[in-house]
Amino acid sequence: MARELKKWSLLPTISSFQNEMNRMLDGFFDGNPLDITMESGTWLLPVDFVETADKIIVKAEVPGIEPKEIDISIHDNILLIKGEKKDEKEEKGKNFYRMERRYGSFSRSIDLPASVDINKVTAECKNGILEISIQKKEEVKPKQITIKAG
Repeated sequence: MARELKKWSLLPTISSFQNEMNRMLDGFFDGNPLDITMESGTWLLPVDFVETADKIIVKAEVPGIEPKEIDISIHDNILLIKGEKKDEKEEKGKNFYRMERRYGSFSRSIDLPASVDINKVTAECKNGILEISIQKKEEVKPKQITIKAG
């Protein structure tokens, strides 16, 4: 049984590659490429996580959100920040050409090291930045030992 040789063409391959690239670029430019959305109406809260010698500091961007609309809790050494940014009321007669601000609920969980003291936590919101400070336990703080000259 002999097989028939067929002429191979790049055209279908290039065409499907181009269609796939177009689909990816359309999705990329539909919204803000730096915004991480999880599902419709939910967005990921951007945070900075810093560790110093005596505490852990978490800073989160929460512009336009009232502090009373944010819930902060720690359970099993997991810091949970959640809340909701409510949409502004609908205004008649306005045509939106672009809408980049996100509304809806948000939730962010951050694993904390075992060295934190969950009984010594403070939170402050100023100029749209939520700062959560968690003290480390005394026994894990580095201790400076002086050397006596002898």
